[in-house]
Amino acid sequence: MLGSLLGSFMSKNLLARLSLVALALTLSACDKSSNAEEQPPLATVRIETIEARPLSISSELSGRIVAPRIAEVRARVAGVVLQRTFREGSDVKKGDVLFRIDPAPFKADLESAEAALRKAEANAYQARLQAQRYAQLINDKAISRQDYDNARAAERQTAADVAANKAAVDRATLNLGYATVTAPISGRIGRALVTEGALVGQNETTPLALIQQLNPIHADLTQSTRELNDLRRAFRSGQLKAVGQGQARATLIQDDGSLYPLPGKLLFTDITVDPGTGQIILRSEFPNPDLDLLPGSFVRVRLEQAVNQQGISVPQRAIQRDSAGVAQVLLLDDQQRVGQQPVELGPVLNDRWVVTGGLKPGDRIVVEGLQHARPGEKVQIDDSPLPLAQVSDQ
Repeated sequence: MLGSLLGSFMSKNLLARLSLVALALTLSACDKSSNAEEQPPLATVRIETIEARPLSISSELSGRIVAPRIAEVRARVAGVVLQRTFREGSDVKKGDVLFRIDPAPFKADLESAEAALRKAEANAYQARLQAQRYAQLINDKAISRQDYDNARAAERQTAADVAANKAAVDRATLNLGYATVTAPISGRIGRALVTEGALVGQNETTPLALIQQLNPIHADLTQSTRELNDLRRAFRSGQLKAVGQGQARATLIQDDGSLYPLPGKLLFTDITVDPGTGQIILRSEFPNPDLDLLPGSFVRVRLEQAVNQQGISVPQRAIQRDSAGVAQVLLLDDQQRVGQQPVELGPVLNDRWVVTGGLKPGDRIVVEGLQHARPGEKVQIDDSPLPLAQVSDQ
């Protein structure tokens, strides 16, 4: 009897213990299930590992197109325009006839000067012969010394008259030549500023037309002295090196944002600073075979002025800005935990920001999935190959 009671008690106790164990296991499974439901999956991002590589340091400057050579065709003698021989807006070559001024007065002046020269030459001949005769007579004491001196003076005076009249003939010849107005340079001529029948050159050199050389053509740009001094200091410190032989390459940006197909070059930097703006003039040159670039046009030019041998750049989409406008990137540590890293940005080069501070080679930054990556949280890296379109964009 006692044994049966003891057996019954032990069986009940065992059942109670088994029930407690089962309950504990059930509660543990529920906790694990709830924890698994509470933890969201890791955000998936793409990253880029920072590498140092040579980067061209470029400056995008604004300016205007100017003609390298400009010649104002003017009337150099007074007269009436008889003929205009060029077509407005056409190309002319140096020496081409542009206008003809009435040459009749200048021909008459030339003939008069030539006649005066012949008369002076005749007088000089007579004075020379007389001086030669007096030279013989003075030795025989047939004439006085005064007469001999007068004869020699007359000879020299008539020789001077001949020289003066020769100069008058040369001047008259020049004036006759100026009656035919020619192009001083080769280039494209604009509209005529006078018409046939106009009286020109009366007490002033009347402008007749304008010729401009358009190929090649210049672009005069402005750059602040602060930027120029920063470049010079970087050159001296060895941080930057000059492009090529010290001549910067230039790329012209057209009105629609597209690039001008022909590359240019920087010719020189002016040595005078504008006191009003604190800027300096840089002159670049571009080929212009089709005359697409016209003087006076406003343009933007990208100058590659230096090369950073250890340059760092990041995709534009990797840059974020905080409420204060400070640029920053999302940086991954060794545990793939996201952190915010402020960076200093330079110019944009090939759709990538040049980073001048805040990053070093080997850093890993988030370039895709930024909207899902949160600072302080771990992320999962997507190493799958990029689509071909995105690879070509990079």
